[in-house]
Amino acid sequence: MSDAQSQIKETVEGNDVVLFMKGTSQMPQCGFSSKVAGILNYLGVEYTDVNVLADEDVRQGIKDFSDWPTIPQLYVKNEFIGGCDIVIEMMLSGELDTVLANNGVGFDKDAADKIREANG
Repeated sequence: MSDAQSQIKETVEGNDVVLFMKGTSQMPQCGFSSKVAGILNYLGVEYTDVNVLADEDVRQGIKDFSDWPTIPQLYVKNEFIGGCDIVIEMMLSGELDTVLANNGVGFDKDAADKIREANG
């Protein structure tokens, strides 16, 4: 296992929620990363952001780690959830609420309902 793979595995296993993204949670550097970070921020989810632009080995390594070709990538309790489209779909269906709740991850249910109302 490469250093990047070890670092990724350690990050995913050591944090309840991890978002591998372009940029940071406070300064996303791509629209897809911005959408997923925006959802998590709006829901008040505490998460670790990993800026893949800061390290080319991590940028490629996360794609190999998950066998998923795109970034952002969201992990909850060591489980790969998906990228931007999947997270949005799960948010709108209520499935993301279930994943977070079942894993003991705190989030603002009212905020989740507001997102669904606004997009319903």
